[in-house]
Amino acid sequence: MSAGFRFIAGRPVPMPSRAITSSTTTATMSSTPPETTTVAPNRYAFPSSPAANPKSVVSGGSGDSHYRFTVLTDRLIRYEWSEDGGFEDRVSTFALFRNFDRPNYMVVDNKDGLEIVTEHFRLIYDKKKFSADGLSVKVGNDTWKYDGKSYGDLGGTARTLDGAWGRIDLEPGVLSRKSYAVLDDSNSMLFGEDGWIGVRKPGRIDGYVFAYNGDHKAAIKDFYRLSGRQPILPRWTLGNWWSRYHEYSAGEYLELMDHFTKEEIPLNVAVIDMDWHKVNIPAKYGSGWTGYSWNRDLFPDPTGFMKELRKRGLKVTLNDHPADGIRAFEDQYKEVAKYLDHDTSNEEPIRFDCTDKKFMDAYFDVLKANLEKQGVDFWWIDWQQGNRSKIPGVDPLWVLNHYHYLTSQRNLKTIEKPITFSRYAGAGSHRYPIGFSGDQQITWAGLEFQPEFTATASNIGYGWWSHDIGGHWSGWRSNQLAVRWVQLGCFSPILRLHSSKCLWNSKEPWSFEPEASKIIKEFLVLRHRLIPYLYTMNIRASYESEPLVQPMYWNHKEQEAYTVPNQYYFGPNLIVAPVTSPNSNVTLMGSVRAWLPKGRYVSMFHPHISYDGDRYIRLHSDLSKVPFLAKEGTIIPIDSTPKLTNGATRPSRITILLVVGADAHFELVEEPEKEDSTTHPPLSSFVRTPITWKQKTGILTIGPEWNGSGKWREWSVKLIGHTNTDVQALVPRFKVAKTDGCTIINLGNVHRWEPDGFEIPLGEDLQLDVVDINKHVFDRLHRAEMWYDAKDGVWDTIAKSKDPLRDRIDRLYRMDVHADLKNALMEIWAADGRSPGSAKGHEFWLESRAVVDEERLETWDDYVLV
Repeated sequence: MSAGFRFIAGRPVPMPSRAITSSTTTATMSSTPPETTTVAPNRYAFPSSPAANPKSVVSGGSGDSHYRFTVLTDRLIRYEWSEDGGFEDRVSTFALFRNFDRPNYMVVDNKDGLEIVTEHFRLIYDKKKFSADGLSVKVGNDTWKYDGKSYGDLGGTARTLDGAWGRIDLEPGVLSRKSYAVLDDSNSMLFGEDGWIGVRKPGRIDGYVFAYNGDHKAAIKDFYRLSGRQPILPRWTLGNWWSRYHEYSAGEYLELMDHFTKEEIPLNVAVIDMDWHKVNIPAKYGSGWTGYSWNRDLFPDPTGFMKELRKRGLKVTLNDHPADGIRAFEDQYKEVAKYLDHDTSNEEPIRFDCTDKKFMDAYFDVLKANLEKQGVDFWWIDWQQGNRSKIPGVDPLWVLNHYHYLTSQRNLKTIEKPITFSRYAGAGSHRYPIGFSGDQQITWAGLEFQPEFTATASNIGYGWWSHDIGGHWSGWRSNQLAVRWVQLGCFSPILRLHSSKCLWNSKEPWSFEPEASKIIKEFLVLRHRLIPYLYTMNIRASYESEPLVQPMYWNHKEQEAYTVPNQYYFGPNLIVAPVTSPNSNVTLMGSVRAWLPKGRYVSMFHPHISYDGDRYIRLHSDLSKVPFLAKEGTIIPIDSTPKLTNGATRPSRITILLVVGADAHFELVEEPEKEDSTTHPPLSSFVRTPITWKQKTGILTIGPEWNGSGKWREWSVKLIGHTNTDVQALVPRFKVAKTDGCTIINLGNVHRWEPDGFEIPLGEDLQLDVVDINKHVFDRLHRAEMWYDAKDGVWDTIAKSKDPLRDRIDRLYRMDVHADLKNALMEIWAADGRSPGSAKGHEFWLESRAVVDEERLETWDDYVLV
């Protein structure tokens, strides 16, 4: 079979047999490490096509006012103005690929003004210096008037969460509730033809109007076309990372890694914070934040230490605060000085200077290359010292992120793809994953903001955030808070446990109380089981411009989609609504207000409960679970290896989580069999296994595997939320079990090269089980901590009364019982319109929030009728 399929849920969508290509296709880069300390090949070379198609350019002007407009698409236009008649065709940190095909547009040009009209916008310009009165773009029912600012009221992201107690202001993205968004690029850093940094001429104006009128996905796709696609992450990045700001010794760190193995908690990345290097240095040298010399008291054999980490299946990254340069106490001071012809006689420091090309060569090809030879796989760039340099407009963070990423290619034999771990520097930063969001304080308010912060980052194309899961510092200890944060981490782009240097604050799962410890472990294991799904989403993100995490309004035009900022898609068809407040003292569950689009959804953690969509609903989960919903017609492949280990090898056992009720398709994508050092290999080179479910016939097809080795692999199928059909009668030669609202079929070893794929009949037109209202109402009422006598009245009202439904609902609403309990029971009563006696369509919801007083560390309840 030569054609592929797009990575979507639903029916298979044929693709051409050739690789997907676009203007942002990257070139092959060498993976050979430099043998000497000369400049690494391709250090300054990266794919770009910055000059626009001449047929798309409208320009003119005279005297001291000159303009240029570039119609990139019929919904995206670049606007430029200069006093001297010069315009910018170099690469900016944002715009790498301006050479688009000419779209359809019309120009009306006369002495009084200029108009540019496409199917989607109308630009009007008075040919003077840009102003609110002189330059406007009408899109739909909205009109943008030039003001020199970026605009995108749906938010983007921010450079850091350092010190954030809760919500912070976000920089704008390129999506908006209005019909347009604007990205002002006038002050961004540039790169010359030789790949080295450049600066803009002051006073010139340069920006982009995104005229997408609510078509958010189209806007993001063109954003990536212009700025460059998201890179492919290595598989190992998608598992668990361990990080802690702590003075570990080599022995202590290795013992800790072995403890994780003993607890059967898999890890992929060992992050060593700044105490790997000398910190307590003589006062004459300044602070100890910057350092490149191993602390031999803690790490007497750095090479041996990192070799031991690699033996344990771990990648190694070291923290780097580069602001203070290389000082005389450093082990490599003289070697770097020799490279730079720096006088060492007075122990003058070698100042960090990101604008000096020779210094940056020494920084990478002497200082860091020598450490990489010892075993450092990649770097954690923890730049915290501002955005200024010797040259106005050159941001050190941009310089570090960009050139670290290009330089990381020399370690491809161990890290597989280039990678940077650093902070967000502005639009275009998505090309240098992975992001480090900073030192957030440990508060419920901080957790409450993080899902929204993660989702809106996709509005500026930034799809791979890594947060300090559990929070970094300050705040207070809470088992519940730690559990809820790890649950969010499990359904985040990257899961990295981290904490500050504090005797009381660490994130080892076994350091929490037994219940919390068990739950944290379960979610860390689940994260690794999700890697087959996550890696496919990684490829989807890069080749199809679909970030893993997406706000609800990316996929739905309904107004309700904009009212649930903490709810998001986690790949196609999967919705996460994290619990970000303490559990109720009555129901012993956390809750969250959610909105479900049209369709029917099953709870992946409560598979015996499914929900009709097209409405708001309050979802409840005890501490061991989180609202994680899948729409009918969903397939999720997970690693079902009995005992997971460190690293992220391709699993030999896979379980297909199948949500019946509609046709489903998923294409499992894995790395090419042959090692490929290119940043974006042809899509046709990846190992790909289509998995298809036909709802009407009940046929599940696995394979055939394309481009693979043809080895056997053990498969199982888990029907989520379906137990009513006797599957055993249809598949008598396979082992079938039913457990906790699911049906599991063990298929055993299936050869990957079955000519037409492996087919198995599971039953025609299977449906999700109907919710048993009385059973689940009883369970929740039984667990509720309240007066026994009050339970009788609630139970009689829901389960026994023969009164009209509306009267019973009204009676429950007026009862003198806690609002949390009413909400928890109404979730069940109104969940499934197919259930006998369902309250769907008559539900009420009471807002009951556990509000945390961050000053007094106390909680209370606030009840408001919605």
